[in-house]
Amino acid sequence: MSTMRAVLIKGDEGPIENLYIGEAEKPVPKEDQVLVKVVAFGLNRMDLLQREGKYPPPPGASTILGVEFSGRVDYLGPGVTKWSTGDEVLGLSGGGAYAEYIVAHQDLLIRKPPHLSWEEAAGIPENFITAHQAVILYGELKKDDNVLVHAGASGVGIAAIQMARSLGARSVTATASTKEKLDFLLSIPNGATEVANYKTEDFSKTVKNATGGKGVDVVVDFVGRTHWEKNIESLAIDGRMIILAMLSGSVVPAVDLGPILRKHLKIQGSTLRSRSLEYQSNLINSAPFQEVVSKITGRNGDGPVRIYIHKVYPWTEIQKAHKEMSENKNM
Repeated sequence: MSTMRAVLIKGDEGPIENLYIGEAEKPVPKEDQVLVKVVAFGLNRMDLLQREGKYPPPPGASTILGVEFSGRVDYLGPGVTKWSTGDEVLGLSGGGAYAEYIVAHQDLLIRKPPHLSWEEAAGIPENFITAHQAVILYGELKKDDNVLVHAGASGVGIAAIQMARSLGARSVTATASTKEKLDFLLSIPNGATEVANYKTEDFSKTVKNATGGKGVDVVVDFVGRTHWEKNIESLAIDGRMIILAMLSGSVVPAVDLGPILRKHLKIQGSTLRSRSLEYQSNLINSAPFQEVVSKITGRNGDGPVRIYIHKVYPWTEIQKAHKEMSENKNM
């Protein structure tokens, strides 16, 4: 059995201190799969939840943490026609990115744009595919729509804000928890047009002021329980709300269905990791998403959509990286 190094968890779950680099079985690509030698991987909040035993990987996925990565194609499994050994790629997986090698289906890989660094490329798959799913696929964004994005300084939030602006949104209101994050979101090209600190402000009032009382056409929510009532208040007639996570809890004690009927609202829940291979492949290889990828540049580039890396850690400092995100310092 061939082995590799990977970030593992003592006891399979637990606190940050349980993370360590150890030996794991090197994966072998099956039909239509590609073995990729990982150069960089992205850190997502679901990784923290999985480490704590609160977010198990989907059936058949690696139990090693990590769902997005960049690297070089090392070996081709049977039936692979899209890639060659040595190709530089970025990709999406149900798990396994915190390792020297990962296997991924050939349809879930994207050719790495040469102008992006390995770290920038690794930050694209989960964040930008999720944002695309929320803003374009389910949000059905149209030119001159008004948009509200929660967790605005998260990877998905920053991607969603820029996508909405680049596609002609009239206004994009973003929420976050600190002045530093809000100032950042206002400062970036194609960033938020309005912001609200959800801890100290009523974001539904910010939305109404920004839209002349109309409300927003699209809400992208990660928070759930604490934001529900103000989200409904924020939505315009025929508004669409996409729920991607429930960070404050999943149970709303009392729900008034009246506004949903009166305003003809559409509420869509969605995840990406648990979706079928066919769904993920169709999303990644769709013309609209490929167009988004073609426009992404780094922080110092001139593209309408940019990838912003909060900090780059060597994987030997994985505990520090998890701690930074657990303390909500990343943006």
